[in-house]
Amino acid sequence: MPVEFIGLIGSNGASETRPNTGPVIDVAHVEAVAKAHEIGGFDRALVAFGSQSPESQLIVAHAAHVTEKLGFMIAHRPGFTAPTLAARQLATLDQFTGGRVAVHIITGGADEEMRRDGDHLTKVERYARTDEYLDIVRREWTSETPFDYTGQYYKVEQAFAAVKPVQTPHIPIYFGGSSDEAITVAGKHADIYALWGETHAQVRETISRVRAAAARHGREIRFSLSLRPVLASTEEAAWKKADDIVARIKALREKAGLPTSGHNPANAGSQRLLQTAAQGARLDKRLWTGVAAVTGAQGNSTGLVGTPEQVADALLDYYDLGVSTFLIRGFDPLEDAVAYGRDLIPLVRELVAERDLRLAAAAG
Repeated sequence: MPVEFIGLIGSNGASETRPNTGPVIDVAHVEAVAKAHEIGGFDRALVAFGSQSPESQLIVAHAAHVTEKLGFMIAHRPGFTAPTLAARQLATLDQFTGGRVAVHIITGGADEEMRRDGDHLTKVERYARTDEYLDIVRREWTSETPFDYTGQYYKVEQAFAAVKPVQTPHIPIYFGGSSDEAITVAGKHADIYALWGETHAQVRETISRVRAAAARHGREIRFSLSLRPVLASTEEAAWKKADDIVARIKALREKAGLPTSGHNPANAGSQRLLQTAAQGARLDKRLWTGVAAVTGAQGNSTGLVGTPEQVADALLDYYDLGVSTFLIRGFDPLEDAVAYGRDLIPLVRELVAERDLRLAAAAG
């Protein structure tokens, strides 16, 4: 099956190892990193969402303006925009970009962050609201006639969108969340379920759970895995680079008065990554948990370490488990995007094509 690569466009060049010293929105950086992803052969680039971050759809609108083919994955948190309006906003952007938009639904796992935007629902309630939200969004995208909807959180009468997405049957829906509530909603709505980088055994277990949830709705789901590849010309140099990254992050967090151990994150995904990190800094072939352990697994924080050939081989192990999308980003946002496009993505695509040909030949 075709393999998809997704990168990341931040509003500036900051990362865990690089504090931002410029404006919150660095227009030149957004343009440069978007073009680097397009040149490097990425299929899409994620623009993240946070309670204190710039608005993701507007960043995508600008990044799309300076690129021609690159697709985008817009992180979107249900509940802060009416679902009918959100559906029309995304469909409008899909029209202007010629069908280059996808949406990544992030329901939100940390109560304190949600309260910054005035949301005081519990996590269980948030996922129930997300279920209704996506019911309405899908119907806005696909219904040819006005419709009514009555739920616990939303009630609309004669809703209808004159603007529809370019993509059919609708804009792709990526979905994140590791709790039981998240997987239940993902089974009903997700086109692609997004996992963070875990061990082979953990990924196999999650894929099985999500497939079972989707089967209850007669659906099939694809899978995405998020990782932070660390590449060098030799394996020894790559692990040295990874150790230096951890040391740099630890020093910056200590300087800022942030913890480097004893973390107790609220969301299930981070809890799982910390459990993984507790097994060791190096797992399976070359899964690396050093950053997750130091940061409390804040988001995408595990990686694969080695030469491009070694990391490509490790990615194929996940491909064999059922992962067809890889969200990869580095700690030097622009430089790493260029390196991935030059050294890693073409190699993985070549290996996947060879693997698929062998399987097809073996099948007769």
